[in-house]
Amino acid sequence: MLIPHKRLAEFSDSLYTALMQIVRAQVLGMCMGVRRAEEKAKKAAGRASELSKPVFTYGPLIHNPQAVQALETLGVRVLEPEAFERGELDEQAKNSIVVIRAHGAPPEALLRLESLGVEVIDATCPRVVKSQKKAASLIEKGYSLAIAGDRSHGEVTGILGYAPGAVVVQNAGEAKALAKEWERKPIALIAQTTIKKSEYDAIAAEFEVYCPSFLAFDTLCPATAERQKALKKMAEKVEALVVVGGKNSANTQRLFMAAKETGKPAWHIETALELPKAIFTYRSVGLTAGASTPDSVVDDVEATLMKGEPDGHAS
Repeated sequence: MLIPHKRLAEFSDSLYTALMQIVRAQVLGMCMGVRRAEEKAKKAAGRASELSKPVFTYGPLIHNPQAVQALETLGVRVLEPEAFERGELDEQAKNSIVVIRAHGAPPEALLRLESLGVEVIDATCPRVVKSQKKAASLIEKGYSLAIAGDRSHGEVTGILGYAPGAVVVQNAGEAKALAKEWERKPIALIAQTTIKKSEYDAIAAEFEVYCPSFLAFDTLCPATAERQKALKKMAEKVEALVVVGGKNSANTQRLFMAAKETGKPAWHIETALELPKAIFTYRSVGLTAGASTPDSVVDDVEATLMKGEPDGHAS
C-alpha cells in the first residue's frame, strides 16, 4: 500500500506508539493497610447517610488527593488534627462519625473525640498499631526511645502520643548527636513504617557506634520495600519510569527516589494529566505506584500511555 507523503510522518508516529511497551511493576499501588482504611471510610459514609450524621476522617485518610476527593463525593470531610487539638472544631465534630486514618492518632485525640459523643471508627494500619504498642511498652520498661522517621508525619505524631519522652531522629546526623547524648542510657530504636531500609540502617549504625547494647526494632512495613524491589527489577526491562502517587506521600516520594537511583529517566505524577510529552518518545515505559495510590488512577495513567499522547499540558 502506498502512503501519501503528507501522511507518512503520522503513520510513522502511530507505528512507533503501537510498538511502545508498557511494563507494570509486579507489586504496585495500594497496600493492605490503605485499602482497608478506604473500605472502612466508605462504609462509614454509608452509615452516616443512614443516620443523617456528618462523617469525617481524622486528617486526610491517606496521602493521595484523588482518593480524598473521591471520599468527599460520598460526604466524607477532613477533620484537621491541628485545628481539632486547638479546640476549634468541637462543635463540628460533636455527635459525628470520625474515621481514624491509616497513620493512626494520639490517644489524647481519641479520648477527646469520644468525649464529644463521636462514633470513632479506627482504620489505623495494623502495622502502625504494632509500632504504637511497641513504643508504649519500651517507654514503660524505662528505655530512652528514638523513632527513625519524619517528625511531621502523621504516623510519627500518633506514635509519639503513646510514647511520652520519645525523640524523633530524621537522619544519621541527628542520630549521632542523640546517641552521644544518650550514651549511658538504655536505648531502643523503632522506625516509621514507610522510611527506606537504608535510611533506617544508617540511623541504627550511629547508635551502634556509641551505644553498642541498644535495642533496634525493625518496624518497617514490607510494602515499601516490596514496591522498591519490584521497581528495580522492572527498571532493567524499560527505558523510562513513571511513578504514580500523591506528592505528599512519603512512600511514593521514596519510590520516586529509588526510580531516579536506577539512572533511568523518571517522573513522579499524581494523575495522567501530568504525564510529560517526553515520556511518549520512549519505546518502553515502566509503571509503578505508591502504597496509597488508587487502582483507578494507575489504570488511567496506563490507558493514557497506551493511547500514545498526553491528556494534559505537562512538559
